[in-house]
Order: sequence, then structure tokens, then C-alpha cells
Amino acid sequence: MLGRFRPVAVPLLLLFLSLSMFSQKAEQAFTIVAFGDSITAERSGVVTYSTLLSQELKAKKGKVNVVNAGIGGNTTAHARERFEKDVISHRPDLVIVQFGNNDAAIDVWKDPPAQAPRVMLEDYESNLVWMITKLKEQKAKVILVTPLPTRWAAKIKELYGKPPYDPNDPDGFNLFNRRYADSVRKIGKRMNVRVVDLFQKYYDLDRAGERSMDDLLPDGLHPNSEGHRIEADMLLDVIRKMKLGVK
Repeated sequence: MLGRFRPVAVPLLLLFLSLSMFSQKAEQAFTIVAFGDSITAERSGVVTYSTLLSQELKAKKGKVNVVNAGIGGNTTAHARERFEKDVISHRPDLVIVQFGNNDAAIDVWKDPPAQAPRVMLEDYESNLVWMITKLKEQKAKVILVTPLPTRWAAKIKELYGKPPYDPNDPDGFNLFNRRYADSVRKIGKRMNVRVVDLFQKYYDLDRAGERSMDDLLPDGLHPNSEGHRIEADMLLDVIRKMKLGVK
């Protein structure tokens, strides 16, 4: 019986395995990681921008996989600590980086009150540059999103309504958010990275009477589903213009 065995099946098996591997590679997902704080994180009763991207983006080959890596309370310092686990390990093709509101906050409610932002501006910039550099080394594309503007909701005013913030100024809680948003714009330009300017967009909509910031940010900090829809539309426009194989 052994003398009758013909090894012709081996090349056929190798051919089958090669075709199978090629098919699996062709069907691999285009992976997007939404990396941020509580503005990015999933919230009860809110349809987040990452969910909208997952529903609406299609890949020319394979599928689009969107990973929500948002964690409430995070700053860019926290982001660096979990960067490998929550971003790099997914082997992303595209990473959306949105931090800044927590970095810029001065915790004046503490006893004694804090005197400086949780993450100083120069450290915030350094952290963003570090993340962008790491992602470019991995051949991943990057989109930076500016911090959001904030509003004086009742709880926010109770905690933060004291110097250097001015609770009598409707825009008083954006004292430092504005500076951190400006840094994102500058870093994007310097490192040739796309920027979605959500900070300016909210002001433009509010001033034009199209959307009220108070309505978009019901708790003063976090966007509702309509706010996430605005961000998703801005991101979709940028992603499609980047010609990444998704539409």
C-alpha cells in the first residue's frame, strides 16, 4: 500500500493554504481606534461618533472595525500609560486622538485649590507629539480632534465657579480649553496631521443660530447624540478625503 502513495496531494495542499491565506488577508478589517477621554467613551443613552463611524464607513476590501478606546477622566498622561495596550495592540490603520478637556482643567474645587492645569500645556503638547510619532512609526494615519468648548451647567459652576474661572462670563470655563485647542491646531500643522476643529465648529454653529452649545452639551461637558453626529460628520468628511480605502 505504501508503494502506491503519490505525493501529488502535497503541492495541492500548499496551493490551497496559500489561497486561503490570501483570502483571509484580503478580508482583514480596516481598523480605526477612537482614542480619548469621556467625550469619546461610550455613554448610556448617547450614540457616540465611534458608533456612527462603524455604521457608516465601508471598506473597498474587507470590513471596517472601529475600536472605542475612550476612558472617562483621562488626560494625555494617562493616554501614554495605556497607549500600547489600547492603541498599538490593535494594529490600527487610523487613530483618532481627542484629549485636552481634562488636561486643561484646574481643579479649584480641591482643598487647597489647584493652581495649575492637570497637565501643563507644554507637557500636553509633548504627549501629543509622542503619540503621533509612535503611530507614524507603525505606519498608522492620525486625525487630531481639538478639545470641546464647555458651558456653565449647574454642577460645573458649583465645582469650578471660582478664580481663575469667571462664572459670570458664559464663556468663562473655556479659559484654558481655548489654549489647548490652539495647540492641537499648531501640532497638526507642524506634524502634517489632519485636525478636526470641533472647538471652533461649536462656536460657529452657536453664533449662526444653527445649534446652541447649551443644547449640545447638556451637562456642560459631554456632547449629546446630536453633538456626536456633528463630530462624526466632520470625521467622515476628512476620512474620505484621505483616500485610505474606506468610503
